[in-house]
Amino acid sequence: MTDGPLIVQSDRTVLLEVAHPQAEDARHELAVFAELERAPEHIHTYRITRLGLWNARAAGHDATDMLATLERFSKFPIPQSVAVDITETVGRYGRLVIERDDNGTLLLTAKDPAVLSEITRARKIAALLLDKVGDRSFVVQAWARGQLKQELLKLGWPAEDEAGYTPGTPHEIELDETSWHLRPYQHQAIDGFAAHGSGVVVLPCGAGKTLVGLGAMAEEGRTTLILVTNTVSARQWKAEILKRTTLTEEEVGEYSGQVKEIKPVTIATYQILTSKRKGEFAHLALLDALDWGLVIYDEVHLLPAPVFKLTADLQARRRLGLTATLVREDGREGDVFSLIGPKRFDAPWKEIEAQGFISPAECFEVRVDLPEHERLQYAAAADDERYRLAASAPEKIRVVKELVAKHEGERILVIGQYLDQLEELADALSAPALTGSTPVAERERLYQEFRDGVTKVLVVSKVANFSVDLPEATVAIQVSGSFGSRQEEAQRLGRLLRPKESGIPASFYTLVARDTVDQDFAQNRQRFLAEQGYSYTILDAAALAPA
Repeated sequence: MTDGPLIVQSDRTVLLEVAHPQAEDARHELAVFAELERAPEHIHTYRITRLGLWNARAAGHDATDMLATLERFSKFPIPQSVAVDITETVGRYGRLVIERDDNGTLLLTAKDPAVLSEITRARKIAALLLDKVGDRSFVVQAWARGQLKQELLKLGWPAEDEAGYTPGTPHEIELDETSWHLRPYQHQAIDGFAAHGSGVVVLPCGAGKTLVGLGAMAEEGRTTLILVTNTVSARQWKAEILKRTTLTEEEVGEYSGQVKEIKPVTIATYQILTSKRKGEFAHLALLDALDWGLVIYDEVHLLPAPVFKLTADLQARRRLGLTATLVREDGREGDVFSLIGPKRFDAPWKEIEAQGFISPAECFEVRVDLPEHERLQYAAAADDERYRLAASAPEKIRVVKELVAKHEGERILVIGQYLDQLEELADALSAPALTGSTPVAERERLYQEFRDGVTKVLVVSKVANFSVDLPEATVAIQVSGSFGSRQEEAQRLGRLLRPKESGIPASFYTLVARDTVDQDFAQNRQRFLAEQGYSYTILDAAALAPA
């Protein structure tokens, strides 16, 4: 027994004492294989999940490493059942392997014949298999590689995919590091991916995930399809490619709603890939338009559900997912694991901040009181209307004005969910509003004016949550969001984490209507950032009013 900050419980939950001097070290090591569930002020609750253990195993951590972390930081002995469970769960990874024989036939091979017997009794698995080969292998239907991995994961038997990849068309890609250099952790991320050919790299917003993608492209040296969230993101990727590699304008194409170019490196939006005409995916041919040697999924935690189905057919191509968080609000983390690949590299946000590669940030929750007539309206509202009423409270406009005045001269993003609320804020602040209906050319102009300092305050909808590079933004004021979305909270703070020429630390404010579902959702939204080591200071909106 030690005086550590952790208590490991027999139900696989782990309690972390936040004020303990070893809490930060314990948090960083625990986050490798456990997921934060609740983060009140004094005790944070983590849960050890099967998928968390398998992701950690795929990233190079074994059961001995994980148990050593728990033993080093735990106040009390680890329950024997938990130690056995972790060892056995981690031990399941790699006992089933998807591989090819000398003739190129796809095989599912088990290290243990009993496991093979168990899983082939499942109807959905049996339908994907053909003949048995010896006592340890089955021939897999040629088209079923991705679907087989999905079904095996559901049964609790994650398969290690060693079936290799099609070579793809070679295309020379080199990094031009004349005025910059990859950081050590970016090299590690690229190496972690290259060693396997598929998988996910998890890095904080602002830590240079795009550069990891470019490094992987240079490492592979093949034609590349890059899938991104929107057209603005596509153009930012193109600008980075032209700036930081030897590729030319003629070699990089955009495939979006506006442009349909197919070149050795093609950047396409998820939206165009999932658009349908007469019930069919209209642009599915893009996935085979060239013999792609690498497919990169930017912001993989936002991958639309239809793209999972399309990706199941791309298992023979190298696949790299880039994200700031593996959290998905639809619970489909398992599909990312199965179809894009397991986590190959992960760097805690605070660790990257300590190295000086992302800006330090302070987080604040500003609690706003609803006046009596709004409280009565809220109390009488249907459940599905309550969040909108609380999130759109008019009092938030006054608070935003106070915060903008407090940070006068800094570059400020005001972020919200509801268009009418954003229009009111834009009028109140005499600032431009940027929403999903803003034309792409206008978006790019507004973003550039903000980068240049011509515009100091920009009111934005969720279109600015991801893949938008606004390095000199130092303040974000969040007035409303997608209910309790942890990934959205991470993305919005991420807008502030690019290192600043000004050296000004970042301030992230969330405005919350007190004693409403707005406050409940805020607590859920903050869980991921709490796991990364950020804490929220609670402020009373009344205290912000001028004397």
